[in-house]
Amino acid sequence: MKKILLLSFFFLSLANANAQTEEKRWNVGVHGGVTQYQGDLGRSFYKTDKPYFGFGGISVSRYLSKLFDANILVSKGIIGYRNNDTGESFKSDFNAAFINLRFNIVAPEYIIRPYVVAGVGAILFDSQVNFDQEKYDYILPTAGAGINIRITPEIMFNLQETFMYSNKDRRDGVDNGTSNFKDKDAYLTHMAGLTFNLGNCKDTDKDGVADKNDTCPDTPAGVAVDKSGCPLDKDSDGIADYLDSCPDVAGTKALNGCPDKDNDGVEDSQDRCPDQAGTMALKGCPDADRDGVADIDDQCANTKPGTRVDDRGCAIDSDNDGVADDVDRCPNTPGIIALKGCPDADGDGIADLDDKCPNAKGTVENKGCPEIAKADIIRITYIGSKIFFENNSDKLKVASLSQLDELSKILFKYEGASLTIGGHTDSVGKDDFNLTLSQKRADAVKVYLIEKGIDANRLTSIGYGETQPIADNKSALGKAKNRRVELKTNY
Repeated sequence: MKKILLLSFFFLSLANANAQTEEKRWNVGVHGGVTQYQGDLGRSFYKTDKPYFGFGGISVSRYLSKLFDANILVSKGIIGYRNNDTGESFKSDFNAAFINLRFNIVAPEYIIRPYVVAGVGAILFDSQVNFDQEKYDYILPTAGAGINIRITPEIMFNLQETFMYSNKDRRDGVDNGTSNFKDKDAYLTHMAGLTFNLGNCKDTDKDGVADKNDTCPDTPAGVAVDKSGCPLDKDSDGIADYLDSCPDVAGTKALNGCPDKDNDGVEDSQDRCPDQAGTMALKGCPDADRDGVADIDDQCANTKPGTRVDDRGCAIDSDNDGVADDVDRCPNTPGIIALKGCPDADGDGIADLDDKCPNAKGTVENKGCPEIAKADIIRITYIGSKIFFENNSDKLKVASLSQLDELSKILFKYEGASLTIGGHTDSVGKDDFNLTLSQKRADAVKVYLIEKGIDANRLTSIGYGETQPIADNKSALGKAKNRRVELKTNY
C-alpha cells in the first residue's frame, strides 16, 4: 500500500486538466483482481509465494463534492489459503457487496487522483446467493487506498487495495472462539479496472449548447444563441444583438453596431447631417470656416478661422464699434475703425493705446505728442550751460538751482517728452575718477528734477567723463567749457 501511495504522489505532479466529475456525477466500473488472506492458518498479505485467488466486480459511484464520492462495489470470486508447511488450507466461493466513502486527495481537475476509502460491507461465502446467516459475514470496516488515472474525459483506469476485517473467525475452518478483533479473519484485495463517467455534458455558459459543440463557450447568461452557441446577430454586422445598439440595421463596431453613412463617427440616428461628413461636436455637421458653428446654422459662413463668434457664427464685437474682437486692438473700448477699434481722445490720428500724450494733439514723429517749441529747445540748451557744481564735487551750486526750477517747468509743458542728462569733465585728474564724477553730477541733476515732480521714467543720466571735450584742455578757458552738463529732449 505504501508503494501505491508513493506512486500516486509521483503521478500527481505530472499534469492537470479540466474537471469532468461535476458534470458527469455518476460513474460505473468493471474490475478484476486477486484476494489474500490473514487468519488462524497463516498470512499471505503481500506474499508472492502463496496461491492467488481471483475475483471480478462492478462498481457504481456518485459525485458528492470535489473531494468526496460515495461508492458501491459488488464482487464475486474465490478466497482461500494453503500453508505449505502444515498442509492446512481452505478455499471458498464468495459474493460480496460494499458501501464506501471515498476521499480524493486532490480536486477533479487533476488527471492523477489518489484517494483513500473506508466503509462497510458483507461477504456471502457460497457460490449461490443464499442468505442463510451461516453463509455470510459482516465486514467491519473496509479500508484502503487507490488511484484513478483519467484516460479520456469519460474513462478512467482504477487501481485499489482494500483491507477487509470480518466480524467472524470461521471461514478458514478454525474458530479460536475469542472476541478480540485482531483474532478475526481478514482479507486483502488487489483490484484493477476501468470506470466510466456518466451524466450531462458540460455547459459552462448555461446556454443549452454543450461546451464540446460551443464555439462561444463564454456567452453571458440569458443571451440568445444559435446552434453553435454563439450570440445571435440578426443584421450580420459582426456585433452580437445583445451588444448591438441597432440590432436590426447593419452598422460598425465603433458605433456599437449602428450605421454611419457619411463615416464621420456619428451614428445616423444622432447625425443632424447624415449625408455630409461633419464633427462629433457639431452632431455630424460640417463647419467650413472652423468657427465652431455648423454650416447649416452659420449666418457668417466665411468667418476667418480662429475668430471668436456668437451662436450665429458671426464675429463677436464686444464694444459694438464695428470692429470684430479678433481684429480689434481695443476690444473692450469703443474706438475708430481706421485705428482698428481703438479710441483717439485728442483727435491727432494716433490711437490712445500708442499715444504718449493722449490728451494733447501731437504728431506721429513725436508719438502723439506736440512739437517742442524751438524757443524752449534753445532755453533748455542754455540752462544746461548754466549748471555748476562745487569744485571736484557733485554738489550743485546755489546759482544752478533756479535754472533747474525753470527746466522743470518746461518739462511739465511737454508731458510725453524725455530728457537725457549728460555729465562731462575736463582732463584734470584720473580718467576713472572723472568718469565717476561726471556720472554723479548727471545723477544730481536727475534727482533734483525728480524732487520737483518730474517722472523718473522721463529722465536718463549718463556720465561721459573727459571723453567728449568741446574745447582744448590745455587752457583754463577750454577746461571750463569742458566742465559742463548737456541737456537733450526727445520723444
